[in-house]
Amino acid sequence: MRHPDRFDCTTPQHRFGAGTYWAITTVADRRSTFLTPLVLRFASLWQGRSTVYFLYADGAVRRWESDARGLAPLIQLGAVAQLPVPVRDPALVRILLHVEDAANLRGVMLGVRLATLAEGDAANLVLAALYAFFAGVAFALIVYNFALWCAMRHRFQLHYCMLLTALLGYTVSSSGALAWAAPILANNDRIRFNYLFVGLAGGAAALFTRSFFEEKALPRWLDRASQIVAMAVPLSALAVVVLGAADLRYADLLYTLAFGGLIAIIVPTLWSAWRLGSRFLWLFAIAWSAPILLACVRVLAAMHLLPWNFWIDNSTILSIGTEALVSSLAVAYRIKFLRDERDAALTREMLARELADIDPLTGLLNRRAFLQRAIGRTAPQQLLLIDIDHFKRVNETLGHDGGDDVLRLFARALRTAAPDPVLVARMGGEEFALLTPADAHIEAEALLAMLRKIRMPFDLTITASIGTCTGSLATEIDWKALYRCADSALFDAKAAGRDRVRASLLGTA
Repeated sequence: MRHPDRFDCTTPQHRFGAGTYWAITTVADRRSTFLTPLVLRFASLWQGRSTVYFLYADGAVRRWESDARGLAPLIQLGAVAQLPVPVRDPALVRILLHVEDAANLRGVMLGVRLATLAEGDAANLVLAALYAFFAGVAFALIVYNFALWCAMRHRFQLHYCMLLTALLGYTVSSSGALAWAAPILANNDRIRFNYLFVGLAGGAAALFTRSFFEEKALPRWLDRASQIVAMAVPLSALAVVVLGAADLRYADLLYTLAFGGLIAIIVPTLWSAWRLGSRFLWLFAIAWSAPILLACVRVLAAMHLLPWNFWIDNSTILSIGTEALVSSLAVAYRIKFLRDERDAALTREMLARELADIDPLTGLLNRRAFLQRAIGRTAPQQLLLIDIDHFKRVNETLGHDGGDDVLRLFARALRTAAPDPVLVARMGGEEFALLTPADAHIEAEALLAMLRKIRMPFDLTITASIGTCTGSLATEIDWKALYRCADSALFDAKAAGRDRVRASLLGTA
């Protein structure tokens, strides 16, 4: 303490490599009192035991020494260590720190400063609001998107839930809340969880990016690269967890390179999406612009191209929180298009089914659809078979186009005359069928009178014959019997001179 000239304060700390170090502050000349107690705040880094010596103006020295947990008891929100300065009347002159087994990736001691306890509490309050904001947003979006995934089963929804879950874990570990929740956990183990959760988030981000855009948006090589990165980033984080105690420097370099690969696939992904006209590119670009830029900044800081900064370390949550809000809009926008595509497909399917069931000339049910809907009715049913009289003569007089017009007008009149429960079908040629429950039977004479009033092309007079029969339609055999009965009645109507109604009893046809 009395020979600060022996310390090297010009060489960047990370160049010294891993080891055990002494670090000293500049002259403090501040008093820690009961009214305004001071605290020493500094960044939480990967290191072993630490000892802090406080030198006062009267020559007295006070000491604090960590246990095997390292800085864990001192961790505050923002993963900043905060050590109370012993209260004494003489001014504090200097602080000496002895750091054992420092990994020294970014430095031995970073962000060291004296602050009042009130300033430390204010910093905790601001960071609590920041972390609570993200945790609340992340939890709500996880529940929302998982519910959507359960309903719709789109991969990007599940990948987004995985991303938010990993980031929620990162929030707990990086905020320092994990040290509060598990005070027996060593600080280096908390940092291991930090690496692990960020690695899992990086892998999930690669999967989400790969699955968010339309299938055609990614070329095959980029799709393969995304899969590799999605595995490499979590594995590199796992390497830090497992091998960090042996040689953190190389494990961290592998981790940084893996994140560099994650950043590297973003640009060709966005380019491919833009080139193929993806409808979701603009929202994705807005949502991920801040996290991508921040990831670049953190990679540069990890490579010592940028100096360490507290807000670089803690701005991840703010940028990811903003990304989560905008990405939720992007996900909702993506789901809207999926819903529209699904609705369009359902509409096309319904139209196809309708077209398969509808006679294209008259718009009535065709014979197949009529039978599908008719057979299976156990209650007594009234079947009316209607045949246009002398239709061959109509075709000879008006031509086939004119004959088609007659059929359309005739079908329209039948639809108008038949209430909703009645099935109306064109059975083939100029023959039509009506089926209705017997307790809501149709007056065939009234129907025939209405058909006589149809105004036909060139005021041509068109008549029809009707045969009716009532019976069960539970099986196909019942249908054949009922049809023969009604057809027999229709034959009788034609034999009697046409333009009339005849009824037949089932079993006598």
